[in-house]
Amino acid sequence: MASFGHFIKTEREKREWTQTEFGAKIGINSSAISRIENGTQKFSKSKLKSLSKLLNLDLQRVTDLFFADKFAREAFKYKCSESIFSVAEDTANYLRNTNTKQGKLNFENE
Repeated sequence: MASFGHFIKTEREKREWTQTEFGAKIGINSSAISRIENGTQKFSKSKLKSLSKLLNLDLQRVTDLFFADKFAREAFKYKCSESIFSVAEDTANYLRNTNTKQGKLNFENE
């Protein structure tokens, strides 16, 4: 996947929807859809569930693509090395194991 915006554009085009039609279905104006697709505007996290329903895709897959894009953009922005991705995977595994052993951690305020 090139970016989350590219993912949205590809899925929209598969269904032969214009940006205007897609925007009306998801509740975003067509100029914002254009900016999301070309990467100059971010897609709202609050619309992920609606997007997965509209595209008839698994919410977890859509969420993973959204946050993978977000993480990759931040890593690129701060000129992180390629090792950032394996470090992040190790950290995610640690957090997953910690959550399993100690109960659910709350990251809402971070």
